[in-house]
Amino acid sequence: MTRVTHWMKKPITVEDDSSIMEASHIMKEERIPYLPVMHSGKLVGLLTESSISKSTPGKATSLDTWELHYLLSKIPVKEAMIRNPYTVRPEADIRETARFLHDRQLSCLCVVSEEGELVGILTVTDVLEALLALCKDG
Repeated sequence: MTRVTHWMKKPITVEDDSSIMEASHIMKEERIPYLPVMHSGKLVGLLTESSISKSTPGKATSLDTWELHYLLSKIPVKEAMIRNPYTVRPEADIRETARFLHDRQLSCLCVVSEEGELVGILTVTDVLEALLALCKDG
């Protein structure tokens, strides 16, 4: 129970040519703040609520709702994603991974196999659950 593989979640992904509007709908429907971004089956980025807000007009914009929605439907995810996101292997130790997340002030990690295939996503909440379980067992 000390390995990342025991605590990671199955990732919900989005293609890099999808629109920010599409990705935002997925994030809202699934109640997730992160989406791994794929291109031809390979992990190429990570979309976060923060990266979306940095790539879109702010609240002080003069655009009306319809104009804003139109704009978001035209901006591809690859324009807003974080390129080359931090990753971790499924067999990594959860305690070392917790330290890595803490030291870099990250909220999640994409879990990739030795071959580079995306196999999961690990959030700070997942790590806290793991650490709480380990403390309880220990």
